[in-house]
Amino acid sequence: MKNRSSKILLLISILILLTTTITGCFEQQNIQLDAVEIREYQGEKLSSVNDFRENSIKGPQTINTSTYHLKITGLVGTQKNYTYDEILTTFQQYKKVVTLDCVEGWSVKILWEGILVKDLLSEVQPDSNASVIIFKAIDGYSTSFPLNYTTENNILLAYKMNNATLPPERGFPFQLVAESKWGYKWIKWVTEIELSDNLNYKGYWERRGYSNNGDLNESFFEK
Repeated sequence: MKNRSSKILLLISILILLTTTITGCFEQQNIQLDAVEIREYQGEKLSSVNDFRENSIKGPQTINTSTYHLKITGLVGTQKNYTYDEILTTFQQYKKVVTLDCVEGWSVKILWEGILVKDLLSEVQPDSNASVIIFKAIDGYSTSFPLNYTTENNILLAYKMNNATLPPERGFPFQLVAESKWGYKWIKWVTEIELSDNLNYKGYWERRGYSNNGDLNESFFEK
């Protein structure tokens, strides 16, 4: 029965991929950036901002930084509510080249710039019972990870890519750089980070049969 369910999900994914191809989802884009996009960094060739494929659940989202707040909630000693500018000016910035691999079969190598998730968490005093970190987006999307995944791997919450500020199509103001994970774990338009003890929490695609781990070395279907 499990094998049959996996085959059905695989067929559905293939049909979705074919549909998006037919409807022009894979056509070259021309996204406007606020800086010159670099295509090489420390000897590594980079993909372009335009090489991504649009597959978000509700299309690109537009967020106004004058009203935006990133909330950090849940099992914490002190809840936080940061403005966009506060995040950019309060926390140390880091750069890292990481490849995003999509379950649809395409990948992009990008220079990401942002802050460490663990630096954000250091400001809120996580409860000793917190074991899961849940990321939520403005369009209703969500995904989760073991808390130690973000802290032990220096996971970035990015606000720049290839030297330019994230455009709305790529997740402005913040996209999670979930390295070693499939692309559906790379949540965009992040508005809230919740610490939890709910090991059974499942995000948008995970509730639809995708693996909660999302590890690249494993199938993206739940076993």
